[in-house]
Amino acid sequence: MADKLIIVESPAKANTIKKFLGGSTKVMASMGHVRDLPKSKMGIDIEHDFEPEYINIRGKGDLIKSLKKEAKNAKQVYLATDPDREGEAIAWHLAHILEIPQNSNCRVTFNEITKETVKESIKKPRKIDMNLTDAQQARRVLDRIVGYKISPVLWKKVKRGLSAGRVQSVAVKLIVDREEEIEHFIPEEYWNIYATLQEPESKKQFQATFYGKEKKKIELHTQEEVEEIIKNIENGKYVVIDVKKGEKKRTPAPPFTTSTMQQEASRKLGFVLKKTMSIAQGLYEGVHVGDRGTVGLITYMRTDSTRISEEARAAAKEHITQKYGENYYENRYYKTKQNAQDAHEAIRPTYIDLEPEKIKEFLSNDQYKLYRLIYNRFIASQMAPAVYDTLTAEIEVNQYNFRANGQTLKFKGFMTLYVETLDNEKEEEDDTSIPELTAGQEVKKVKLDPKQSFTQPPPRYTEASLVKALEEKGIGRPSTYSPTITTILERRYIQKEQKQLVPTDLGKIVNQLLVENFSDVINVEFTAKIEEEFDEVAEGKENWKQVIREFYGPFEQEVERVEKELEHVQLVEEVSDVPCEKCGRMMVIKYGRYGKFLACPGYPECKNAKPLVETIDVPCPVCGAKVQIRKTKRGKKYYICENNPKSCNYISWNPPKVGEKWQSDEASQLEEKPKSKRKTATKKTTTKKATTQKTATKKTNTKQRKK
Repeated sequence: MADKLIIVESPAKANTIKKFLGGSTKVMASMGHVRDLPKSKMGIDIEHDFEPEYINIRGKGDLIKSLKKEAKNAKQVYLATDPDREGEAIAWHLAHILEIPQNSNCRVTFNEITKETVKESIKKPRKIDMNLTDAQQARRVLDRIVGYKISPVLWKKVKRGLSAGRVQSVAVKLIVDREEEIEHFIPEEYWNIYATLQEPESKKQFQATFYGKEKKKIELHTQEEVEEIIKNIENGKYVVIDVKKGEKKRTPAPPFTTSTMQQEASRKLGFVLKKTMSIAQGLYEGVHVGDRGTVGLITYMRTDSTRISEEARAAAKEHITQKYGENYYENRYYKTKQNAQDAHEAIRPTYIDLEPEKIKEFLSNDQYKLYRLIYNRFIASQMAPAVYDTLTAEIEVNQYNFRANGQTLKFKGFMTLYVETLDNEKEEEDDTSIPELTAGQEVKKVKLDPKQSFTQPPPRYTEASLVKALEEKGIGRPSTYSPTITTILERRYIQKEQKQLVPTDLGKIVNQLLVENFSDVINVEFTAKIEEEFDEVAEGKENWKQVIREFYGPFEQEVERVEKELEHVQLVEEVSDVPCEKCGRMMVIKYGRYGKFLACPGYPECKNAKPLVETIDVPCPVCGAKVQIRKTKRGKKYYICENNPKSCNYISWNPPKVGEKWQSDEASQLEEKPKSKRKTATKKTTTKKATTQKTATKKTNTKQRKK
């Protein structure tokens, strides 16, 4: 009989915590949720005040029996699911199944999974927080009502299989709206004049940009305006009339929140949101680090706060002063945004002494990259600002003004360790120095370079910029960004084109239908307002069923009206140039679980279907035949000759180029490429634990004995 039973969500987390506690404590995993709303129906009793009809999740019967048995035999049961609203709700469901009294002190949480934190938390159990639980129930119930009421309308009026959601539909709307902005954008012409000048004594050249005339700003829109100015200054003297020297400081970015981590991992590492969160979950739950054993390397990864503990602040100070010097440290406090839940600290390393390079051998490549990003960002957030010397010179020629700006980095500060990627994905130049200039000095003109430009439309959203937009508009919360984007990609409402999110025709049609007919629900303001109401439920200021009551009445009337008034929407399918070999009709392009395929439009009379083979314009470099684009099981593209393997062995990860020579020994490169194996390893280590060399050797010896 165990003295204590601790129930967590994942096996990896369970394995980590087991190592911190004695043999009289048993740790088990619930494998996520154990109860939920049924999949086959709405599961909300509208007539009885929106009471949820929870059921045990199918396939978890044996696990639940095992949990009940161990709970019955244990002297004390602790529910240690994740420290957020969803984790609180899972604990509440577990308490119901295990018949633990609601007022029992059975709940413990870990913001970081370290030996000290785990042991200390178990000494201070609390009751399940019903405010947090009810906030999660409110979200789950409202989203279920929206999905189960609007989705059938889409099925009837558009086609079966479509779905709508409170957050996902607003995310699609943002992407569609941005696409419409781009389509309707009218570029405007503008010009700049750049003067390359030379300081006579040093002979150093620098660039100045046209500003205006007689110190008044002039915007140039036509070539004629530019030619007129160049004509007037062509033979003029370039005289420095004013020089301003100054100092500029650049401060570090705050430690990561969920949103900023997802954005920066996307920009710096090329990780999709789902991958980032999976790796972060593994780092939080625990990785085996040599003699230290299994430890959680980062704090909880679902947070909207930039706050850090005083212990972490002190550890950062000691590390920075010892490694870089006292002048590199600056005690910093970052203000968390107004509507943040602020339930957890920012994402930071749990042990400052576990530097990324020191533990690299114990991490997968992707784990190392993300851990290094988190670690360096946190340390840099407590470092001194970078300092630049700045110089601005105003230069006059025949009453026209040019300006030259320069800066020289004189103290690197936090930039020694980390520089945040800017929105335009170009990092600021450290040094753009110009020569020392003095007022009244004449400089020599080397050349004038007029440049025509056109205003650009707003860029399409990427995963990173969409997360930023959702957060700024108050749509969703840290735990919802990744599943929201994953859902609308899987539903094929949007697709990725070179990392950009582009709406499909289906996405545009569904968005138009929802916006025109459910404008009170599918809009940014309503979605943000509901999130605020969920926050009030979590704080105990609002009753969760009252939130649902106020929403449901007007919403139900709107659904009934749309069902009566909306006409059927006909989706036009893309017709291919491939005839059906069974009935002669031109086959249409459809979407299935694994992507596009060809199907006969005569279904159900003709059920012919076959894969859609995409080809590229460049011929096979070996035999000249067509090169097909195919995908691995993991969705990675590769290129293969249509005659492979019959008479040609061409196959490559990279598209062929016109005239390139291809060596036959490349035939096996798909098999030799280690990336797929590395991804598998990453997945295993992020869901379980990093395997030590000792364990690996033991497994190898066991296999050899079996052989």
